[in-house]
Amino acid sequence: MAPDEFQYFASLLEKHAGIVLEAGKEYLVEARLAPVARDTGFASVSALLQSLRQNAPGRAHWQAIEALTTNETSFFRDEHPFNALRDVILPELLARRATSRSLNIWCAAASTGQEPYSLAMLLRDSFPQLLGWNLSFIATDLSEAALGRAREGRFNPTEIGRGLPPVFRQRYFHQDGEGLRVREEVRRMVAFRPMNLVGPWPNMPELDLVLLRNVLIYFNVETKRNILQKIHRHLRPDGCLLLGAAESTLHIEESYEVVHLERTAYYRARRPAPNAASLGLNWAV
Repeated sequence: MAPDEFQYFASLLEKHAGIVLEAGKEYLVEARLAPVARDTGFASVSALLQSLRQNAPGRAHWQAIEALTTNETSFFRDEHPFNALRDVILPELLARRATSRSLNIWCAAASTGQEPYSLAMLLRDSFPQLLGWNLSFIATDLSEAALGRAREGRFNPTEIGRGLPPVFRQRYFHQDGEGLRVREEVRRMVAFRPMNLVGPWPNMPELDLVLLRNVLIYFNVETKRNILQKIHRHLRPDGCLLLGAAESTLHIEESYEVVHLERTAYYRARRPAPNAASLGLNWAV
């Protein structure tokens, strides 16, 4: 891949998805774009990139961008945040919402569904009282292809073997060909929506819990700050934000305070968040 081709695509990716490609990642771009080139009828990645440069942004551009988004995920990834949700964060949140009996959750990087379904199973298993609550659980992702898989809730044996406890496999999945499928009652708990974190944001309710895990590491500091500020506008004053183990708001956005728990941490707003402002599209639930 020629240097100017890499530079063009790196700029395209950062502009439209916020993802920063470091120098030396030419091999990654070449490998990810090769299937896109084949599927769109181009003889090579270079031919694909030449076409992208010569034409206004369209479907082919988004196919190329989606190919570089990272869909690495697994059930109950990292384990400790889910233990904290079960043992501390959610019990405290539910106690504070006992009067309103309402809970709004946003999983901001749904990928192919393992993280939101992990949380949905945890909610169903550990907090059965929520069945009588007004629960809004939205899961979003940039990749339409990933969201399509997430909505289907079908997983192959390798995906099932990565982090899914046997007891949850028995309770919340059924056989589906060679793999397993999430049972309908769990699938109904989660509404999957397309959303680009660096694009216009839809109208959202005030949020009680936000999972933005293993996403910020791909963005530059300015983009991280912008996303964290937008989340702060929608997070209830006593709401909770969970980031990935290698991520932090420290030295990026000071409107959060960190709450340390055993082997994990979460963040909450330092000051009452203002009423959520309209930021673009309608978010129908």
